[in-house]
Amino acid sequence: VQLQASGGGLVLAGGSLRLSCVASGFTSDYYAVAWFRQAPGKAREGIACISSTGGSTYYESSVSGRFTISRDKDKNTVYLQMNSLKPEDTAVYYCAAQPGYYSGNLLDLKFAHWGQGTLVTVSS
Repeated sequence: VQLQASGGGLVLAGGSLRLSCVASGFTSDYYAVAWFRQAPGKAREGIACISSTGGSTYYESSVSGRFTISRDKDKNTVYLQMNSLKPEDTAVYYCAAQPGYYSGNLLDLKFAHWGQGTLVTVSS
């Protein structure tokens, strides 16, 4: 199993970025995906997740209303659309996946597979 995260970069506050997480090697179509981030000097935090079927999503409060997680099953890709970015969104963003049938708030789930991270820098 491999997760490839991409799409990070430098953006001005108020701008937008779309992160992608391409999954390969899963033997089933059913796996939950979440995005995490880790800012310098801070612990990693889960910010958004999507159910194994794509039917439900959950967001951490600091990104709710600004970020949108979605998945394209045909492309084995999960996206994180990030709008109205703030300097405090600066972090390395990671995608993670857990095989199985999951829904609801998955941010405390133990994810078995992780991508390599992509850096998002928001300047003021």
